[in-house]
Amino acid sequence: MKNYSMIFAYSFCALILFSFACTTNQVDKKLLGKWKSKDGETKLEITEKGFTTDDGQPVTEDYFVKNDTIFTSYEGTRPYTKFLIKNLDDHKLTLFYPDSDIVEFIR
Repeated sequence: MKNYSMIFAYSFCALILFSFACTTNQVDKKLLGKWKSKDGETKLEITEKGFTTDDGQPVTEDYFVKNDTIFTSYEGTRPYTKFLIKNLDDHKLTLFYPDSDIVEFIR
């Protein structure tokens, strides 16, 4: 009987850890899609798996979102590039770029 209670306790803890691991990297559905800057020079496509910027030459990077910051990395390299989300709704996205530029995107 003692073994069963230990197995149950370990299984329960593993289930809790697994559920937190699966929910922490969810991306806001409003963020996903194709965006273009208001001046039309930069295109941005955000999918479940990639963050692609195109300002003449497309570059796709892996990314994850934590709070209001998008962290990108090219093929898993570090340090991460940070993009701060200033404003996000269904039709507008305002990003604070790492070089202190603010770029407004529309769908």
